[in-house]
Amino acid sequence: MNWPYEWQVGWRYTRAGRSGRRNGFISFISAVSMLGIALGVAALIIVLSVMNGFQKEVRDRMLSIIPHIEIFSAQGTALPDWHATADIARRNAQVVGAAPYISTQALVSRGDEMRGAIVRGISPAEEASVTALGAQLRDSTFAKLQPGAWNIVLGIELARLLGVVPGDKVTIVAPGGQVTPAGVVPRLKQFTVAGTFEAGHYEYDSSLALIHLDDAARLFRVEGPTGVQLKLADVQQARSVAAQLVDKLPDGLVVRDWTRVNRNWYDAVQIEKRLMAIILTLIVAVAAFNLVSTLVMTVTDKRADIAILRTLGASPRSVMGIFIVQGALAGVIGTFAGVALGLLVAFNIDVIVPAIEHLLGTTFLPGSVYLISRMPSQPLATDIVPIALVSLALAFVATLYPSWRASRVNPAQALRYE
Repeated sequence: MNWPYEWQVGWRYTRAGRSGRRNGFISFISAVSMLGIALGVAALIIVLSVMNGFQKEVRDRMLSIIPHIEIFSAQGTALPDWHATADIARRNAQVVGAAPYISTQALVSRGDEMRGAIVRGISPAEEASVTALGAQLRDSTFAKLQPGAWNIVLGIELARLLGVVPGDKVTIVAPGGQVTPAGVVPRLKQFTVAGTFEAGHYEYDSSLALIHLDDAARLFRVEGPTGVQLKLADVQQARSVAAQLVDKLPDGLVVRDWTRVNRNWYDAVQIEKRLMAIILTLIVAVAAFNLVSTLVMTVTDKRADIAILRTLGASPRSVMGIFIVQGALAGVIGTFAGVALGLLVAFNIDVIVPAIEHLLGTTFLPGSVYLISRMPSQPLATDIVPIALVSLALAFVATLYPSWRASRVNPAQALRYE
C-alpha cells in the first residue's frame, strides 16, 4: 500500500491487539466503544424516523380536511371577486388547486344536545381540487350537498356527540341574531344530516360541519365566499408560498398557511423532535468519548513503540496522526455500522414491530385507543446525514487529547526500563 505510514500504523493498531491479556482487554474496550457509537447512532435514526412517521400520519390526516393555505378578508366579509384572487394565487408554480369557502363558528343542536362547531360552506365540485376528503367523498356524501336542499355533513365524532345518524335533523344557530320588535332573536335553520366524514383527526371530526356554499351564504347573510383555499404541490413549502402570496395579493387580504392554523401542534412537534435529537446525541457522545479511555490505554501500552518511532525520526505530529487515525477509524466503523443498522430497522419497522408484538403477545398501538394502529417510519436524509456527521465529529474530537499525549512521550524515559 502507498498510504502514509501514519495511516498504516493507525490501521494496524485498530485491528490488532488480540494477543495478551492487556492487549486483549484494550481490544475489548475498543470494540465496546465502536458498538456504543453504532447503537447510539442506530437509536437516533430509528427514533427520529418513527417521529417523522407519526408526524406525517397526523399531518396527512389533518391536511385531508383542511387546505394548505387560506386567503380571506381581514374584516371577515365576502371577497369582491374570489375568481380573481384564485387566479393571482395560481400564478405561483406551487399552487395546484383553489376553491371558495365560507367559514364561521355556530352552534349545532339536536334536542337537548348543543355543540359548538365550525360550519364551513363549500362547493363540492371544487372542494375535490384542494382536499383529499373532498376528492374521496365528491361522488358520494358531498354529492348530496345541493344548493337549497339544506343538507349538512358532520364530523363522525360530532355526530356521535349529538346522537344523530344520516337522515336526522339538526338545527344550526347562526351568530349575530335577527332584530325584531320583540328584541334580538337567534337565527335558526334546520338541516338534514346527509352523512358523516372521518378525517382521523379528533379536533376536526368533533368540531367541523360542512354545508353547501350557497346555503352558507344565505344562512350567514354574506354576498359570496369569504375566502379561497389553496392546495400546494409540496406542503412543506406552505410558509414560503404564503409569504410570496402576501406580496402579490391586494391589501386587506390575510394569507394563512396550515402551519399557522395548527401552530401549537406544529411547534410542539418541532420542539419535541429537537429535544429528542439532543438527548439521543448525548448517548452517541458518551460512546464516542469512550474512545478517550481506549486511546489512553493504547498510548500507555505503546509507549515503547512510540519511543522507537521517535528515535527513527518520526515527528510528534506523525505520532499524533497515528492515534488520530486509530480513533477516527473506530468512529467511522461505529458510525457507518450504526447508520446501516438504523436504516435496516427503520425501513423494516412494519415487519419488526408486529413480530415483537406476536412474540410478546401484546399490542403497542391498540386500534381502539389510538388513531394509528401501526408503527409508522419515515427515514429522512436531512436527519441521517447530520447524525452521521455529528457522530464522526465527536469521535474525532475524542481522539485529540490522547493523541496529543502520545506525541509528548519522551523516548529516553519510555525506553529506560525496556
